[in-house]
Amino acid sequence: MRITFLLLLLANVVFFAYSWFSQELFPGESLLLQQQINPQAIAIVSPTKLARAGPEPAKNAACLEWGAFVADEVGRAERALASLASGSKLTRRRVEEAATWWVFMPPQGSRAAAIGKAAELKRLGINEYFVVQEDPNYRFAISLGIFRTREAAANHLEQLRARGVRTAQVGTREAKDSKLWLQLRDVPKAVAAKLDDLRQAFPDSLVRECAGETGKG
Repeated sequence: MRITFLLLLLANVVFFAYSWFSQELFPGESLLLQQQINPQAIAIVSPTKLARAGPEPAKNAACLEWGAFVADEVGRAERALASLASGSKLTRRRVEEAATWWVFMPPQGSRAAAIGKAAELKRLGINEYFVVQEDPNYRFAISLGIFRTREAAANHLEQLRARGVRTAQVGTREAKDSKLWLQLRDVPKAVAAKLDDLRQAFPDSLVRECAGETGKG
């Protein structure tokens, strides 16, 4: 029994001496061991915190609007948006704008002549027009588009001529014109990019932040 006690005492002395010498000779290894086994640094993370730490969902654009369209154009634009804007809130915003340039066919002299000219346009596959009746200076003229810039009007005229329209021309028209903007709220970024591509099919249209939204956080 006494021998066993002495052996245990000797083993403790040897272990203590080894620990002391290892700290003196290899302090870095001792510190590394303490850092590896550090219960204070161990934290248990709940599933809720793990979910919160995941990647944030992509933010949607607050509001975009596309326009401005005359009444005859807005239906076609809405149909083009039907599948693209799924899940986004689509509304119309009506504004009164001063129209400066238009593409038109001169007054035809009578309602019957204007209807006959409109029939010719339909045979050429042109359906976006209206017969002017209220303005006494252009009564029975045929409007083929109203634009904010001369360049946009001239481009549209060239497209019409390529389709066989011969008597149309560009002119100035100082008049108040009702236009419509299509507003989309909560628009995903991918849809916003496609909307800009869709705009190319509608000459002189713009995609921008909704009026009154700029600068809001």
